[in-house]
Amino acid sequence: MLTTTDARLAMDRFRQYLEREGLSWTGPRRTIALLALSARDHFTAQELYEWSRRRDASIGRVTVYRTLALLVSSGLVAERDFVRDRKHYEPISGRPHHEHMICVSCKRIIEFINDEIERLQEIVAKEHGFEIVHHIHKLFGYCSRCRKARARRA
Repeated sequence: MLTTTDARLAMDRFRQYLEREGLSWTGPRRTIALLALSARDHFTAQELYEWSRRRDASIGRVTVYRTLALLVSSGLVAERDFVRDRKHYEPISGRPHHEHMICVSCKRIIEFINDEIERLQEIVAKEHGFEIVHHIHKLFGYCSRCRKARARRA
């Protein structure tokens, strides 16, 4: 989650991005951006729509989807494909690089940071004469809760 200072900086960066693109900094966009940028966990567009409607019932689904696309194109929010047929989003401004483990049973998303993985991928890239500019690790399996439930059923 962003600190108050990080959130203000991210909101300011988004406002500046909109200005460069010739778009207005409207009340609905401010509300949607604030909710997306302060999200603690990964979220779907539908969840962002529901949060936005709780704040301001006049905010429409199209406004949420368009604003979310702008947040992604601004580089402040990342779009992730964790589960088939459903995109997830996460604020990335002010957050350290991290990887994801996705439970194939309950769809829980677990974030982790591992310096050894980062070091090993650099070694492998160097061995192949490859320069990494960006990467995303997604590990799929069963979380501890689902593993226990599977063991009880077996």
